[in-house]
Amino acid sequence: MLYQKQINTRYEADILVAGGGAAGVTAAVAAARQGKKVLLCEAGGCLGGAGTSGMVPSFAPFWDGENMLCSGIGLEIRKNISKHVPLEQYWTPVDPEELKREYDRILCEAGVKFLFFTTLCDVVTSGDHIEYALFTSEGGLFAVKAKIYVDCTGNGSLIALAGGRCEVGDENGNVMPPTLCSSWGGIDEKRYQGVDSAVLEQAIRDGVFTYEDRHLSGFGVRPGGYAGGNIGHIFDTDPLSPESVTAAMVWGRRSMLEYIRFYNHYVPGCENAALVGTASMLGIRESRRIVCDYMLNVNDFLIRANFEDEIGRYHYPVDIHIMNTDPEEMKRFEQEYAAMRYKPGESYGIPLRSLIPVDFSNAFVAGRCMGTDRQMEASIRVQPGCYIVGQAAGTAAALAADRQDARSVNAQALQRELLKGGAYLRKELR
Repeated sequence: MLYQKQINTRYEADILVAGGGAAGVTAAVAAARQGKKVLLCEAGGCLGGAGTSGMVPSFAPFWDGENMLCSGIGLEIRKNISKHVPLEQYWTPVDPEELKREYDRILCEAGVKFLFFTTLCDVVTSGDHIEYALFTSEGGLFAVKAKIYVDCTGNGSLIALAGGRCEVGDENGNVMPPTLCSSWGGIDEKRYQGVDSAVLEQAIRDGVFTYEDRHLSGFGVRPGGYAGGNIGHIFDTDPLSPESVTAAMVWGRRSMLEYIRFYNHYVPGCENAALVGTASMLGIRESRRIVCDYMLNVNDFLIRANFEDEIGRYHYPVDIHIMNTDPEEMKRFEQEYAAMRYKPGESYGIPLRSLIPVDFSNAFVAGRCMGTDRQMEASIRVQPGCYIVGQAAGTAAALAADRQDARSVNAQALQRELLKGGAYLRKELR
């Protein structure tokens, strides 16, 4: 069918950030602190994406055992939440409500204009230049015109809608299964010590679970007996199919009945554990990866790569979750996760080129949809990684705005601005 409609340009900005997750927040704040007019559009009702609406229960590590790699805006956010947890702790349990308020605060103080319940639905281009982004809301369809566009949607939706090249999953297009995260109460903090693999195996033999899922990330326990649950994989989910995501949400909620039984009857300290709620969005680990000027790859992880246009460093292991319930697949995960990790003080560099979509001149990307191969996506996708690349993308967007050209950014000038903003760079670039 042919559908035509005149659409008003409701907003004009120096920089449009599509998506208000961890990367989108730091990108918007960084650009606004450079004095630019920034609009952020978020499809949900709060900022934070997977960490809030998705109820991911814990932050991955901010430091590498010696250096605070996720510093700058990300560390500012971290210092204002979970204050009872040392900054150097590997996993930091997070209260999603506290995190929502912190994101509201930091965007408001930076002067960022942001809109909730505003969904990206199309992109208009002219050659390699993005002209408009189209959004839908209860107020109808409208267009946004910006000098620079930053895709922080997680799924790479802005660049994909613009016709940019993307990659998905492994060589067959298969992606890691998502999880519907959850909130729990009634945990006995003194007695709960996690889940022993033998206990999980006994529950599987007893027929507690529909699927023999041995990869149990478990609870992030907070004071007062509360916990966030990162439990259960929803296999064979296509994150880019609304039908598949709908079925995954339905199964995710239903599967919680099995985990209530498991924790109540098998896990010490969880006899009175009660499900408080499930997330309003699926915890998607992997979908599109935007093809960028440089695709950060697993060899960069192996050699602890340095780059002249480096905008940050990170160190989280290659964390590709199990793809099915075959016990051999669990062995594959355990061996890879153990082998693909660093010693204290080790990290890999992230180049600016991995934030510039190859098909467009006035766009950047940040978050898990940035330019990587599959293994590197499985490292950088966690929230501290998204903070690092988000701050870099937002700062670069501010420097590129006047020329409307992402590739006009001088790497050394960007590095100086990132250092002013508290970001971590290796000592040769400081």
